[in-house]
Amino acid sequence: EGGAEKATVAPFVAELLALKAKLDPPSEEAPKKKKQQQQKKQKKQQQKKNNNKDDESDFITARSENYSKWYNDIIRVTGLAESSPVRGCMVIKPWGMSLWDRVRTDLDQRIQDQGAENAYFPVLIPKSFLSKEAEHVDGFAKECAVVTHHRLCASPDGTELIADPEAELEDPLIVRPTSETMIWYMFRKWISSHRDLPLKVNQWANVMRWELRTRPFLRTSEFLWQEGHTAHATAEGAIDDARTMMEQYAELCSDLMAMPVVKGVKSPSERFAGAEDTYTIEALMQNGWALQSGTSHFLGQSFGKAFDVTFQDADGQNKDVWGTSWGVSTRLLGALIMMHSDDAGLVLPPRVAPTQVVIVPIPAKKNDEEGKAAMATALDKLVADLKSKGLRVKVDDRDYMRNGAKYFEWERKGVPLRIELGPRDVKNDVCIFKYRAGPHSDEKQSVSLSEVGTVAFDGLEELQQNLLDAATERLEEGITTDATYDEMKVALESDEASSYPGVGLYLVPWKCDATNEDKIKEECKGTIRCYPLKENEAGMAEGKKCFYSGEDATHMALFGRAF
Repeated sequence: EGGAEKATVAPFVAELLALKAKLDPPSEEAPKKKKQQQQKKQKKQQQKKNNNKDDESDFITARSENYSKWYNDIIRVTGLAESSPVRGCMVIKPWGMSLWDRVRTDLDQRIQDQGAENAYFPVLIPKSFLSKEAEHVDGFAKECAVVTHHRLCASPDGTELIADPEAELEDPLIVRPTSETMIWYMFRKWISSHRDLPLKVNQWANVMRWELRTRPFLRTSEFLWQEGHTAHATAEGAIDDARTMMEQYAELCSDLMAMPVVKGVKSPSERFAGAEDTYTIEALMQNGWALQSGTSHFLGQSFGKAFDVTFQDADGQNKDVWGTSWGVSTRLLGALIMMHSDDAGLVLPPRVAPTQVVIVPIPAKKNDEEGKAAMATALDKLVADLKSKGLRVKVDDRDYMRNGAKYFEWERKGVPLRIELGPRDVKNDVCIFKYRAGPHSDEKQSVSLSEVGTVAFDGLEELQQNLLDAATERLEEGITTDATYDEMKVALESDEASSYPGVGLYLVPWKCDATNEDKIKEECKGTIRCYPLKENEAGMAEGKKCFYSGEDATHMALFGRAF
């Protein structure tokens, strides 16, 4: 009735506690796990805090310190773009958009000169369309954003908006990742006879490809581009069109952007989904990584057959059409930034610069009316002379900013030529030139106002050529030949995007083999950027052994790390 003695029960309690400890040991993991979670949360908060600081900073990290951060800093401090509330999507600001407008204007004329006409197609594509071309759907399935409902409604408790359960779409819609399927659906309606061919259309649009890891301009979930699509009566006509557009893209890069590229063909595993061949232009960035800057695809008859696009030839026989597609995107702006810019900011080749010349007038003294009048007259004539040479000119007469701050701002934005004009200059009938880059960038030049238009035009053309020459030299020096696989592997294993100047690319004999290509990608993250046309058409691979397998080489391949 009084219960057992404590001494009698104690051994049994100890035994039970020991048994419990074995079955459910007092773990240190719980507090340890909780501590790790707290540390992770604090780290995340610190990163967010640091990112906010970065967003407000006007500091540019040196390329040699961290090339990736330098790139992001350039975009931020020069006002090209910034992140948006939508993850993976960016806001392209006016300075960045004006650069894209320059690219678009030049390229649009080239496209029209090749016989293509501009059109526009819906941003929403029925999911069933993508299913018609098997390789195509496999290539894009993981990147597609899908619309499943056509309206919203209030939740049952009225606290939020939800997709209306009664508004589910019978055939979900894909937000355009590319427009082959939609355009080939329309081609079926537009093509019936050989007289309808070739049919060439181009579209300037935005596309959506869901990306997990993004970089401004280089890889974002939404981006701007042009996509050309053509249909032909013969394979030869389609191949010629695909190669011609690759050439046009290469000329755009070289002539407008002072950006040399390697023209080539993608390996089978790197081809566009659904294509028989993909032609590419590859550029070499200052950190030694490649950037695919434009592609043109020979589609064969795959899309024509998938969408039943046929034509009646001159003999009255029904035949399947041959197709191409080709495009470049705002990724070109990322290439432009990394091709020429330095630790002081953006460097823009004159032909692509939205503003080629910025004039900073230094005003006369407050009570010097005669000086003010002379300045106004000289400034008007200066602007007129520059514009008469076709130059894009801006006068920065903001009276709330010091001249030094103006110089700093326009240098960072990459304006190729700054002209200073003060009262003393007006009296001496001269102005002061200061170039952003090139052999004369370290000095100021005094130029007669009577010669300013000619001198500025010639100086900017010289700067354009200097930038192209410097980039071409980097490209040639950045390609290593005759390397062994082990030499390349060791170099690429430690070659990160943040490194500067990096190890560059490798031109090597190669036997086309998708399995070995995947192995190399796993072993050192190196990929085949292309089979360069110049070297392969010259037969450089003949008689050589593959640098990886030791078998007879089929191609000369360009390997490297890439954005």
